[in-house]
Amino acid sequence: MAKSLEEIVMEELHKFLLTQGEIDERLPEAFDIEEKWESIGSSYLADGIREFNNYPTVSLGWMMYIGMAMARYWDEDWTFYNAQDDLYATMRGKSGYDLLDEYIRGDVLGLSGEDFDAAERLVQQCADIAHSELMHFGLEPGTESALVGYIACLKQLYLMGAYVQLHRMGYHMVKASDLSGIPTA
Repeated sequence: MAKSLEEIVMEELHKFLLTQGEIDERLPEAFDIEEKWESIGSSYLADGIREFNNYPTVSLGWMMYIGMAMARYWDEDWTFYNAQDDLYATMRGKSGYDLLDEYIRGDVLGLSGEDFDAAERLVQQCADIAHSELMHFGLEPGTESALVGYIACLKQLYLMGAYVQLHRMGYHMVKASDLSGIPTA
């Protein structure tokens, strides 16, 4: 059975991020963040589609930044952030769509200097991977299947953004059998 575009994008992003040391082999289980995908994706879709033709990797990459922000929010005060009606609109409202990347990297993630620039390069590379897979999957532009493919790419970029940020904050997924010998409280 042929793999779906979403499976291909997930595998390619996972493989790339592993080579960069940005995630673990085993991806985290981030149910709270994953459950927010539908509302975040729905809110973002109009902006993302509008930007796609002229700026496809921006349209895709911004979703990875949003995933990174969601992981930060989860770690910081999930009770507060989970109760917000539209987190994407809130983030966009702070800086506008065009500067969303800078707002998230600087204000939400607290990055500066080389870390600020490195995050930009990483997201650009991931957006390039997703865009390449989307373009080579053979979907006819302007069709429902192309929209479904675009949304699948957005979802995987969102999730990978969250996973990268969780990894950066020190959350690592290991097998329970690998924990033997670790002192407990």
